[in-house]
Parts: sequence; structure tokens; C-alpha cells
Amino acid sequence: MSELALDPALDPALDFVSCPDPNGTHRMAYWSWGESSASHVVVCVHGLTRQGRDFDLLARSLVASAKKANLPAIRVVCPDVVGRGQSEWLKDPMAYHFAQYAGDMAVLLQSLHAKQAIEHLDWVGTSMGGVIGMLLAAQPLPTPIRRLVLNDIGPVVSWASILNMKNYVGQVGRFQSLQDAANAMWEISKSFGPHTPEEWLALSKHMVRTLEDGALTLHYDPAIGVPVRAVTQEKAQAGEAALWQVYDLIACPTLLIHGALSELLSLSAVQDMQQRGPRAQVATIQGVGHAPTLTHEDQIDIVRRFLGLHA
Repeated sequence: MSELALDPALDPALDFVSCPDPNGTHRMAYWSWGESSASHVVVCVHGLTRQGRDFDLLARSLVASAKKANLPAIRVVCPDVVGRGQSEWLKDPMAYHFAQYAGDMAVLLQSLHAKQAIEHLDWVGTSMGGVIGMLLAAQPLPTPIRRLVLNDIGPVVSWASILNMKNYVGQVGRFQSLQDAANAMWEISKSFGPHTPEEWLALSKHMVRTLEDGALTLHYDPAIGVPVRAVTQEKAQAGEAALWQVYDLIACPTLLIHGALSELLSLSAVQDMQQRGPRAQVATIQGVGHAPTLTHEDQIDIVRRFLGLHA
């Protein structure tokens, strides 16, 4: 990857789009890689407490792979979902929900399409980002999603996984160094699978922000934990039923990347996803739970090949 990093075209650009919400508007940040004139756009959306820079290695590789294979240029767009990273926070904690997130992404797509017509649109979504992708893939867009990658997510989220989220989401902490923050995040992220200390530090550096006194804290609104803690088992079951209805409407080719050790997505749910709706292809990552980080070459190659970005 060091050679790719020398190419200035592969540095991310930061931009913002204004999105409506129940209390007015907010700015959503997005990072983009590759040429802004590209008509093939790949949108990558992160998990619940993460942010768009999680996809640095994947984005850089996809842009470089298209170039190497003499394919039309692509642009990879990685939003910071509202309340995370460089995006603004919502005034009402209960407004942190999937309808708001999907609406924000629709505004982003409209904005991108207005500046440069999108002819091909692909979506890579990790966990929460995959749910947003399902919602958008099931509805008409100016440019429909061509290929959908769901990274360890489906209509079914185990209740045990939700209970675990209730314990840590919103606990943003206070740290004296990036290494301290990385260590704390690793304690709740070991299911991401093996990473070297250097790899984990690279994944952690965009996950913190500096407080006025110089200490560090996690780079998201602690209030996103409020709606998570409000979820009951009955609400979770109702949400699951609604998401299955959405999933059954998806018609585009769909790839499910499944962490073999995932607590969130069961093997029976994976099997159902192979038989319903878009009948997802499945790529299982051994030794990894929820969720693969898509930073290792074998995982990147799975995405690259599904999107047709290889020689």
C-alpha cells in the first residue's frame, strides 16, 4: 500500500452536504477518493460507532485496482453518518435512527448526481451501514444500486448483540493518548479479528477527537446510545420483520460477508438470506466475528472481485 499512498489522487477529500432533520438541518461530512468526475461511484458506510475513515485502505485499493485494470475511473465516497466523525450532532437523541440515516444518504446521492451524473452506483455497508444500504436498495433512486455488499449484517440482529451494544454505545471515555484510546477500543472490538498493533492504531486514529484540556475522547455523539438503550426485545422483533420485508424487495446482486464467529448474525439468518430476496452470495471470513474490517488484502479482494474491479 505504500506505493499507492504516494499518489496524491488517492488522498481523501473532505466535503459536506446539508441534510434536513426534525429540528432544522445538519451537515453530514463525507470523504471521497479518486476522481470527482468519475461516473462510477462506490459508497462505503461504517458501523454504529465508527466513521468513514475506516475505509481508507479499501477505498485506496478500489480506486487503484480500477486504474490498474484499465477500467473506467471510480470514485469511492465514505460518509461520516450524522453524529459521528466530522458530521454535526443532532439536537434530539431519538432522531438517531435508520430513517434519518437513509434520508441523509439519499440527499448525498442527489448532491453527487447533480454535480456529476452517476451511471453506476455500488454500496458497501458494514453493520449499520449495511442496513442503510438495504433500505436504499429497496427503493427507487436516480441511479439504482448496482451491487450491494453487506458486511456481517442482515435483517436479523441477535438480541444478545443488542444487549451488548446497550453496555458500550455512548461510553465515549477520556484518554491521555491515542494508544490509551486504541487499547480501550480493542477491548470491545476483538471480534473484528486479528490485527497487528500498527494496524489497530491506524484504525483508531480517526476515532478520537481532542478536548479543550488536551485529553482525547471517542469521536461520536454519546447521545447515539439513547435510542439503543430504548430498544426492547419486542421492538427488535418488529424491526426484524420490517427489515425482512425490505430485504425481500432488493433485486440487485448482493454479497454477504459473514464473520464466521459473528455473535450478531447467526448461521440460520445467513442461510435465510441466501434463499430470500436477492439470494445473497456469501463469503465467510474464518477467525473473525462482527465485523470484518475490510482492511486485509483477502477481505479487500472479496469486495474488489464482487464489484468487478480486478484485471
